[in-house]
Amino acid sequence: MFETLSLLPNDPILGLSIAYAKDTNPNKVDLGVGVYKNDVGQTPIMRAVAEAEKLRITRDSTKAYTPPAGVPGANEVATQLVFGVGHPAVEAGRVRTVQAPGGCGALRVAAELIQRAKPGANLWVSTPTWANHIPLLGSAGLTLREYPYYDYATHSIDFAAMLNTFKEIPRGDLVLLHACCHNPSGADLTPTQWDQVADVLVERGIIPFVDMAYQGFGEGLEEDAYGLRMLASRVPEMIVATSFSKNFGLYRERAAALSLVFATPQQADAGLSQVLNVARAIYSMPPAHGSTIVDIILHSDELTQLWQSELTQMRERIAGLRVQLVDALHGLQQARDFSFIAKERGMFSFLGLTVAQVHQLKNDYSIYMTDTSRISVAGLTVEKMDYVSRAIVAVL
Repeated sequence: MFETLSLLPNDPILGLSIAYAKDTNPNKVDLGVGVYKNDVGQTPIMRAVAEAEKLRITRDSTKAYTPPAGVPGANEVATQLVFGVGHPAVEAGRVRTVQAPGGCGALRVAAELIQRAKPGANLWVSTPTWANHIPLLGSAGLTLREYPYYDYATHSIDFAAMLNTFKEIPRGDLVLLHACCHNPSGADLTPTQWDQVADVLVERGIIPFVDMAYQGFGEGLEEDAYGLRMLASRVPEMIVATSFSKNFGLYRERAAALSLVFATPQQADAGLSQVLNVARAIYSMPPAHGSTIVDIILHSDELTQLWQSELTQMRERIAGLRVQLVDALHGLQQARDFSFIAKERGMFSFLGLTVAQVHQLKNDYSIYMTDTSRISVAGLTVEKMDYVSRAIVAVL
């Protein structure tokens, strides 16, 4: 049986990590993987997380399965973190939240639920979008379509083309939107643009499917959820996948939440039963550790304050690195304008380099990024800034 299987190439991003690990150049820089790193190139355990882990060890008295929906306290605080306090959809009993094994798990469970409700449904994704959106969602049976989003020539959102496409999308289709810190471009909608998108979605009867993997990494916890919360107050149905990998640093713990907005509480109860049935067929019960950490932190005023302070430091560090990179590049040359990098948010930006230039950076300087020249800004350090900037200018 297995002799029929062929060898597949490495995942483009994970393959970069493998090549980087094998590189012996002491000056090597990994700008490919989307993982937050500090000034010494490490992905730290947040202090709030470490304190919550200590508390969990002292409190745990069993290793029994979690409930099918996950840790109840974690679902409660996740709902509040996503929708805010007193959101009308939550107050009306129209929202149901379940735990999922990572943002990928939340996306996949949502896709399977859509497939049950509307087999082969059209799901529109931005061009570009996170690379794993395509296999995660498409392999569930959904029909993936694309809408214009990022203009590589201007390094900005082609909002007119995006909105015009939305105006032609058939009623009942779904659109996948990045809540903040668009991956891979870093170009985010403004509140005014979110309002215009909502107008079209409501008028056309289009269902929003929002992926929020970076809440708190853009402008702030509240600001980053603006579009999501506004949409949830205006549409009858909505899907939200939320990851805790980035803002809690719980990458390997695979902690996330899937929240669904239904038209009525009765539909919400029916939908929840279907979600749990989908999950049962995939992984049965969700893992407990990561979500319990979120539960402990957000139910403690002291730990919440510490977590928010650390998250602010991470966000401001990335924003500062963006400015430093622009200043360094402009200090070395004036022919190419890189000011767009400082205007973008989150971990990612496109440098606007050719594939040949990207490969030259890897081969000659051991600087790793995807062929699209998407970089993880968080992979930069102050120490490596001059080296990276000079290398980029050298290949222009």
